Amino acid sequence: MPVLSYIRRLTAVFPPLEGARVVDEAECVCSVLLAIALAHGIGAENISWAAFAGYMVMRGHVRDSLLRGSLRILGTGVGVGLAVLIIPTVVHSVLLSSLAIALVGGISLYYALTGRRSYAWLFVALTFGMILMDKLEAPRHSIAVFAATRMLEVAAGTFACVFVSALSNLTARRRWPGKRMAQAKAVGWHPHALRHAAQGAAALAILPWLGVWWGAPQLGQSAISIVAVMLVPVSSLGTSGFAPVSRKLALRVAGCLAGAGLAGAVLFAAHHSATLLLLGTAIGVIIGRHIENGSHNLAYIGTQFTLAILVTLVPDSYADAAIAPAFDRLYGILIGMAVLEPVLAVWHLVGKGRAALATSAEDGASE
Repeated sequence: MPVLSYIRRLTAVFPPLEGARVVDEAECVCSVLLAIALAHGIGAENISWAAFAGYMVMRGHVRDSLLRGSLRILGTGVGVGLAVLIIPTVVHSVLLSSLAIALVGGISLYYALTGRRSYAWLFVALTFGMILMDKLEAPRHSIAVFAATRMLEVAAGTFACVFVSALSNLTARRRWPGKRMAQAKAVGWHPHALRHAAQGAAALAILPWLGVWWGAPQLGQSAISIVAVMLVPVSSLGTSGFAPVSRKLALRVAGCLAGAGLAGAVLFAAHHSATLLLLGTAIGVIIGRHIENGSHNLAYIGTQFTLAILVTLVPDSYADAAIAPAFDRLYGILIGMAVLEPVLAVWHLVGKGRAALATSAEDGASE
């Protein structure tokens, strides 16, 4: 019956409460709040990024949280190092900037798709692209300062997450243990992954030109979105990654819109009250993680919902809390989509054409 089908789907997206799931959501809330406090304490400039790390690194066992956090710090550190070495040389040329982001992003994406330490490779590309696009958009910004605060933010969020995870594993997790992460395995040489990474590199290469020709803002968010949505299972690629990436983009937009909607309501009700904003942050994290933990294929909406909550309700100063960061993030995502989708579509059509030609040739030979 349609009603029963609807109830099943709703239950999958919003699964019932049970011990291990409640513990996981509580861990995420505690980690995010501790990350915010630590980031303020050590003088980080983008507090929401520390909150991001505090949320994204958390896993059901402290060993998995520690590994994921270490990979996030490693990837960010390598991305920062490449940015400091390369960007001063290329930033004065749009062509060189385009080649640099394509090369670093493409190589990192390929190894993120095929390597054992995928999470670290992902952050090499994210960090380099973010810093390069920020420098192109705001030439007066110091690369060294941006790089330093990025490391502080990641360190604060990772420390908060590992501390909370360790404490939980000594207490609540003894009764409600979490699932261990599957052992990551390297895929090795993979031509479809190489093609997919080249598509991502081509899309990234367009962004510096957009900044010059159009003056488009938030291209750092566009670079992040392109790399993030291109990271799909290699097994889903086949002759084209158009379908899985397009779906992931749609879920990213949906989650961002939903999170921005709730964040806007909290901002309206809070009237810059730090206590109410923190309460709204905690509620948003719980809702997002609950969706993310459901037995369905829409988990990515939960992740993006939470990140939209954090970017809006975790300002650098609670007196300056505003909805603008959520819409800036959404704007950057939409630009990334507008750049990436045509690249994927063209490659998809070319691939279908080649497959059709090959099939025709085989049929002709068999006759």
